[in-house]
Amino acid sequence: MTLQTDIDSAAAQLKGRTPQEVLTWALGNYEKISLASSFGAEDVALIDMIAKIKPDAHVFTLDTGRLNAETYEVIAKVQQKYPQIQLRIMFPQAEAVEQMVSEKGINLFYDSVENRKQCCYIRKVEPLGRATKGLDAWITGLRRDQTANRSAMATVELDGDRHIAKINPLIDWSNEDVWAYIHQNDVPYNALHDQNFPSIGCAPCTRAVQAGEDLRAGRWWWEMSNQECGLHVNSDGDLVRAKG
Repeated sequence: MTLQTDIDSAAAQLKGRTPQEVLTWALGNYEKISLASSFGAEDVALIDMIAKIKPDAHVFTLDTGRLNAETYEVIAKVQQKYPQIQLRIMFPQAEAVEQMVSEKGINLFYDSVENRKQCCYIRKVEPLGRATKGLDAWITGLRRDQTANRSAMATVELDGDRHIAKINPLIDWSNEDVWAYIHQNDVPYNALHDQNFPSIGCAPCTRAVQAGEDLRAGRWWWEMSNQECGLHVNSDGDLVRAKG
């Protein structure tokens, strides 16, 4: 039986299950598994759920070096509330950042899509590769309604580039579902969410959204397309999803 077959079977088994049920299954079936957390709303909700299932579960986050102060503040609050969670903070390779900035400038990402993708790769994608190396599965806070690119994603998928399972417990949840959980469970969250920042990444690449705008409109707003930073895109440039 192949990994793809196992994942297809799990996706069918877990269809319609609650995030807690999906997490219980994942944490019970994969020994080497970690949540990838940007400490946005979805991710802090997942940390709270995971801490109630397995208090010493593994979480990793990517410190790009360009995060908002509010993001560091919520990381500290989460560590205080869930002291047993094993948080690993990944940093980009200093030499690669220095060379990129030396050659193209500190805010190179505004100049072209190519530059922005290079910056995302060095600061996020490459550290993600190191963070997931050796894992059997990783957990994300992706939701199907976040972007058109994510509408076909499943609860359990094959990450083809890394050849491991990718678990998306919140895939069927809405933004309202996430916030209802946060408030009901008194989960610490990024203060920028109260300033109309529904999606939070690096400080130079994130802005508040206006009334009526898409929830992802504040990410790379100067690029007029459905953007992905590369964390959930495979080597062919397509969104990572099961191939069944």
